[in-house]
Amino acid sequence: MDRETIQTDGAPQAIGPYAQAVRAGSLLFLSGQIGLDPESGRMAGDDVAAQMRQVLKNIAAVLEAGGSGMDRVVKSTIYLRRMSDFPEINAIYGEAFQEPYPARATVAVAGLPLDAEVEMDVVAIVG
Repeated sequence: MDRETIQTDGAPQAIGPYAQAVRAGSLLFLSGQIGLDPESGRMAGDDVAAQMRQVLKNIAAVLEAGGSGMDRVVKSTIYLRRMSDFPEINAIYGEAFQEPYPARATVAVAGLPLDAEVEMDVVAIVG
């Protein structure tokens, strides 16, 4: 199976030993994205809504670099520091995706890199 690492300046650079995404066959596996602005290197804001909007921008940039798009996402996982943020995140997520919606899991976690409020990873179809 073909395997290719995907890299773009349109999303934050990896903060560890991992790729922004890996294309394997017709699937694109994105690493988790937090709300870092790739130009400033800082969080897009202190609140979960601002960070989630940046997460979605970062994901869109990596998907594009990998030959895919938001409409090709088949699975997503959202990691929240507080499950009480779920309604707000769910509304923002709903603005980014159309039917047929991707499969999704949302989990609360004890902490995220750089004290982020939210992180998200996706799997998408290429082409």
